[in-house]
Amino acid sequence: MNKPLAERIRPKSLEEYLSQEHLIGDDGSLTQQIKKGIIPSLILWGPPGVGKTTLANIIANESSRPFYTLSAINSGVKEVREVIDKAKQSGGLFTTKNPILFIDEIHRFSKSQQDSLLGAVEKGWITLIGATTENPSFEVIPALLSRCQVYVLNPFGKKELEALLDRAMQKDEYLQTKDIKLKETDALLRLSGGDARKLLNIFELIISSQELDSIIITNDLVLKLVQQNTVRYDKTGEQHYDIISAFIKSVRGSDPNAAVYWLARMIEGGEDLKFLARRMIILASEDIGNANPTALIMANNTFQAVTTIGYPEARIVLSQCAVYLATSPKSNASYMAINKAQQLVRQTGDLSVPLHIRNAPTKLMKELGYGEDYKYAHDHSNNFVSQEFLPETIKNTKLYDPGNNQRENALRNFLKTRWGDKYQY
Repeated sequence: MNKPLAERIRPKSLEEYLSQEHLIGDDGSLTQQIKKGIIPSLILWGPPGVGKTTLANIIANESSRPFYTLSAINSGVKEVREVIDKAKQSGGLFTTKNPILFIDEIHRFSKSQQDSLLGAVEKGWITLIGATTENPSFEVIPALLSRCQVYVLNPFGKKELEALLDRAMQKDEYLQTKDIKLKETDALLRLSGGDARKLLNIFELIISSQELDSIIITNDLVLKLVQQNTVRYDKTGEQHYDIISAFIKSVRGSDPNAAVYWLARMIEGGEDLKFLARRMIILASEDIGNANPTALIMANNTFQAVTTIGYPEARIVLSQCAVYLATSPKSNASYMAINKAQQLVRQTGDLSVPLHIRNAPTKLMKELGYGEDYKYAHDHSNNFVSQEFLPETIKNTKLYDPGNNQRENALRNFLKTRWGDKYQY
């Protein structure tokens, strides 16, 4: 009982690992690599409590490699270099026995700390396994990310979580001394938010709080015992995604009252204020766009202000911005335009740039017709002259369709005056 339940029943092999079938099932993308011991440097990306650390340990055990661990919370460049020096002494260059360096919460590493890993990864002194709850595209430097495979770990489903409880009752010595019946599991699963570690912590809390050895788990029992131990807002769990979703939809739906309420829920729960400000920048462009272009300026200034002044005053700035965005006219026309444009690019491939709008920096290019017949808009009345800017095969394609609001109706009239019936504005 010295260790938490999650640690006591931690899987030691692939056969014991319960979830992530897409990675370590019979046809999983990692299964054969693990069994052969040929492991690339990789990043395990997924929410808390889905087995990232466990999988890293299993990979090391199955491939019989030396295993070193660092936590990004309390390790710096000095510690990284010390571990790399040890790893160089214990493994061979690009062999199947290369030491594994596991870094938990690698997204917390600074650029210089991540830079210190590059040489060791590139030269094969170590096989890096990083674990992160954040999108590695934003949190891991490109040079390091390009040297790693990224594997996504999914949240546990009901089936996996219940299997985990069954395993705990069958395998753990302490729980084996109890007569436990899982009559209801809904409350347990809901409170865990798909986090296996949290589920087992709650389960152990309930079992250890009961004086009798015969215990019937019900939703009422779970809620009664856990109520005082449940965080109002879990910024890394299910509520994080549910409440930010509620906030975004409230702003999009032009309800400032609901927007400020959900904003307050996140602030009170300790959410990263810069995360909230970043979401509002996206909202300003995706859901408001050119119906009110000032919204993007407002949101960007909010991010700068929040970064500068911090909590608690930043909450006022966030509230002002949330109310402004919620009460702004809405348009997703620019968002839809780039979606259509990207889909068109995927369908049509790399179409040639029309000759008349190509750059012609050399004599040869001019002789080949680059830039010929291009009409300089400023040489014409109203700074406009009709000419084709799209590749021939997709000419006359309308990608931007202005929204039905005062400003974009004006834009629609402007474009119709310019282009007539060409784009059917």
